[in-house]
Amino acid sequence: MEDQTPEAHLDTGAAAADPLIQPGDRMPVLSARTRVNPQFKIDSAAGRWIVLGLIGSASAPGMADRIAAVTAATDLFDDAHASLFLVTADPADAAADRPADRLPGVRAAFDADGTVIRALGALVQGNRPALRPAWIVIDPGLTVQRVIAMRSDGQDTADLLAHLRAAPPPARWLGFEVPPPVLVLPGVFEPAFCDHLIALYEANGGEMSGFMRDEGGQTVAVHDPGFKVRRDVTVTDRDLMKAIQARILRRVVPQIERVHYFRCTRMERYLVACYDAAEGGHFRPHRDNTTLGTAHRRFAVSINLNDGFEGGAVSFPEYSPRGIKAPRGAAVIFSCSLLHAVSRVTSGRRFAFLPFLYDDAAAKIREANAARVPSAATYRA
Repeated sequence: MEDQTPEAHLDTGAAAADPLIQPGDRMPVLSARTRVNPQFKIDSAAGRWIVLGLIGSASAPGMADRIAAVTAATDLFDDAHASLFLVTADPADAAADRPADRLPGVRAAFDADGTVIRALGALVQGNRPALRPAWIVIDPGLTVQRVIAMRSDGQDTADLLAHLRAAPPPARWLGFEVPPPVLVLPGVFEPAFCDHLIALYEANGGEMSGFMRDEGGQTVAVHDPGFKVRRDVTVTDRDLMKAIQARILRRVVPQIERVHYFRCTRMERYLVACYDAAEGGHFRPHRDNTTLGTAHRRFAVSINLNDGFEGGAVSFPEYSPRGIKAPRGAAVIFSCSLLHAVSRVTSGRRFAFLPFLYDDAAAKIREANAARVPSAATYRA
């Protein structure tokens, strides 16, 4: 009998004819200049309702009234229930430093080259490209829930505020708490091995580490204590590195393959890290593979080395505000593309071993991008 199974490839021609982002679509990765960050990643605000106000220009007809109305909604836009980004592509707005921020909750996003507006499909092409002004409502898990076109009668603003007032709390936006797609494996490191790694840190002292950012086609390490405070020591002893590898190969790699059908063959970073309450140790929401120098990373592994500290939980804002605080020796394993954060340590110190795993195919990506990373030391970020 002839096989009637349709071809397995996806038909790109079946996509919606209207390029404007639609309810049910995933919010694309977007960066825009704000007053405090030249490359603010909007998706890092996950875990609350996000509204992108595609105003185009603060001087557009009726826009001043809209901006005033949403700015006044302090019960909604407070960075807990919701955050609003007013996206302007008008160079005159940047020159006049408008619209104003109202913190917490409301920020201007300057999209001078139209990158954000085009990514959302809000630019009508033609002899004279024009913006379709709209409010894009995005749920705490970063899926578009509603698109409200701005109208000449101004009713769109009232519709937006009514929608957000009826929206459920971010922690239970689907009616229940969504569990993040992570593995938690106990006993990856035994207690004596944890103590040995902590002693190594104590003997060497930790060096403050930064985070990665692409600037001018290069991946560089950036230090910002408002974003990350952590000290690290790199393991260099070959025998100890082999002992670490043996535990990862026996206790972590098979579980990743069983759950994700992915065989890890490479490991990056032999890093003992310390989040110290005395320094306000923390790491704000981020992803681990968003730069040229980190694009090869596939899975992050966070192995707690001690107990007896407060705070320091790993959380995944796209899914739930609940933090995961694994017991001593246990590993929390997750895709490097997941948004995650480490809450501020409020008492004591949290020690952790923090490698990345990948495969031979990803190793080729790392090799191809090596020239874009000025110093191998930035791989500690």
